[in-house]
Amino acid sequence: MKAVVIEQYGDKHQLKEKELDQPVPDENQVVVELHATSINPIDWKLREGYLKEMLDFDFPIILGWDAAGVIKEVGTAVEKFKVGDRVFARPETTRFGTYAEYTTVDEHLLAYLPENVSFEEAAAVPLAGLTAWQCLVDFAEIQEGDRVLVHAGSGGVGHYAIQIAKQKGAYVATTASGKNKEWVENLGVDRFINYKEEDFTEVLSDYDIVLDTLGGEIQEKSFKVLKEGGRLPSIVQPPEESLTEKYGVKADFIWLEPSGEKLSKLATMMQEGDLVSVVGHRFDLTEEGLKEAHALSESHHAKGKIIIKIK
Repeated sequence: MKAVVIEQYGDKHQLKEKELDQPVPDENQVVVELHATSINPIDWKLREGYLKEMLDFDFPIILGWDAAGVIKEVGTAVEKFKVGDRVFARPETTRFGTYAEYTTVDEHLLAYLPENVSFEEAAAVPLAGLTAWQCLVDFAEIQEGDRVLVHAGSGGVGHYAIQIAKQKGAYVATTASGKNKEWVENLGVDRFINYKEEDFTEVLSDYDIVLDTLGGEIQEKSFKVLKEGGRLPSIVQPPEESLTEKYGVKADFIWLEPSGEKLSKLATMMQEGDLVSVVGHRFDLTEEGLKEAHALSESHHAKGKIIIKIK
């Protein structure tokens, strides 16, 4: 099968197109023929070697964490899925990622893909959508009427977080650049903040939840807009414990735990039109395509999600 791999850590030029053997499923796995995948910041962070202490992978590494396609083979113990099913998933693997024509996925991580949702739309969701869900629903326990600030609402996690928060009945503010104002507001945002023109700490206060997607100074300043008892999930770095105590809030660094069950809930939202994927960029599954996609992701100026077309 065709795959794009890295054989050592480094810059985007480490991405190499190779022919590899098609994976064979364990008894509780399926083989998915991939139609699309997407790019996430963890891809190039792993490529650079930033995560080698956390993720012990053996080279060559097939990067990629989002799978959407059709089941081509099932393991002997698989019960809920069959060959031909349209599925999507955030695989949990140390070897076969999703920059490839085929990958293996554990059965409990799979979700059925609604017929009215395309493979490209679905491929955008697993890592970013599940991250947003885990931050807002599992950690922050979002409730109807909560006031929620989502940083970088035009990003992958951000644009799903806006929609999940609105579906839960929250009032949502977001920060983004002015060029993204219209489409971000179309997701249901109640208060748009152009971060180049406004300081969010001067216009917001008494918020229940802040989703930190940026870290650094933005994370530190975010404590100021939370009410006592507020929640601050971060997908970038652990919040300072001294600040959580000072402001009387609940804050933590969230590392995604993939779940087919929770992905099925996002699938229902997609089927009903409550969750859409904003796909701003598409590239092919080639060495050059992946290099361009990584460069765009590293620029932090991608609109919505970056999709890799496979089939």
